[in-house]
Amino acid sequence: MSISEINTTAKDLLSVRSMIAELEAEAEALTDKLKAAMVERGTEALQGDGWKATWKNVASSRFDSKAFKADHADLYGQYSKATTTARFVVSV
Repeated sequence: MSISEINTTAKDLLSVRSMIAELEAEAEALTDKLKAAMVERGTEALQGDGWKATWKNVASSRFDSKAFKADHADLYGQYSKATTTARFVVSV
């Protein structure tokens, strides 16, 4: 791949990422509008032509690793393992 093609590819990637960010913001705004309609109607579900939306509380349980580390640092160290990952970054 030539340097010109690399430059074009990198610029295209940045452009696509920008479009994705704009679309995610638009999707969030539309989500907020649907949630507001649910609150207004006092319902956890809406349904229309070919779609259904629900918004309700879900209970879950998660392990609090910070508290565990504070209370049992020796065990935390014994059962922790280091990992290595590769990070790809393209910026302006």
